[in-house]
Amino acid sequence: MPDKMPVLKEPVRRRRGGKKLLAVLFLLFIVILCVLFFNSNISKISSVVVEGQKFATASEVQKAAGIGVGDAFLGTGAGTIEERVKKLSPVDEVEVIKSFPGSIRIIVQEFPSVAFELSDQGVVTALLSNGTSVPSGTDIIVDKPMLSGWKTDDPVKAELCKQLSELSAQELSDFSEIIPTPSKAYPDRIKIYTRTRFEVITAVSLLQEKVPALNAVIETQEPGLITMLLADTYTSFSPEEGENKDGDQKDTTQ
Repeated sequence: MPDKMPVLKEPVRRRRGGKKLLAVLFLLFIVILCVLFFNSNISKISSVVVEGQKFATASEVQKAAGIGVGDAFLGTGAGTIEERVKKLSPVDEVEVIKSFPGSIRIIVQEFPSVAFELSDQGVVTALLSNGTSVPSGTDIIVDKPMLSGWKTDDPVKAELCKQLSELSAQELSDFSEIIPTPSKAYPDRIKIYTRTRFEVITAVSLLQEKVPALNAVIETQEPGLITMLLADTYTSFSPEEGENKDGDQKDTTQ
């Protein structure tokens, strides 16, 4: 008797429609979560803190940053905010720290003040190392020089501020007043009055080079006139010269 052939079962067909449905439901769930997140307070900026500023106000920094409480937390990157704030003239460096949820810290480092100047309106302004003039506020300190007789847009004044920023606090503290005295040979020539009662004629371009020698003269000599240009000279004030030095002293041709 011949053997019976076994009946072969048809393979069960897997329904692919179920997987597609699950994928669609999952994507829909993600979309709903995103919509809920971006419409909730968690996705908004809850606080903006500005630190380190002295001359620029916190409101000016925040306005330059272009963000505020209630804005989208992920709407603007930290790098973009830093570039915006750095456009403020007193600002040298900026660091933005974003902390989820909703907290933003803007840490500002400004250019240092190197001198002061009396404006046409009689207001004392601070001059920063990049040449920017800003309201001094409470930053008036006697260990920085006062600039007198300078034009607002004088490029020599901007370079002078840069050179002053390279001096140590001790060297800068003896400078009382700096005025421009340009000549044909030295368009950037200046006169410096010191708190130790010296008068110094030099040039902005020579200031860094001449300061060590200037300090040596001030430490060892009596008050007098110091000229530091092509050649360095020193003349002590006699009692008579001390009484008339402002009226009788002639500018050199150097």
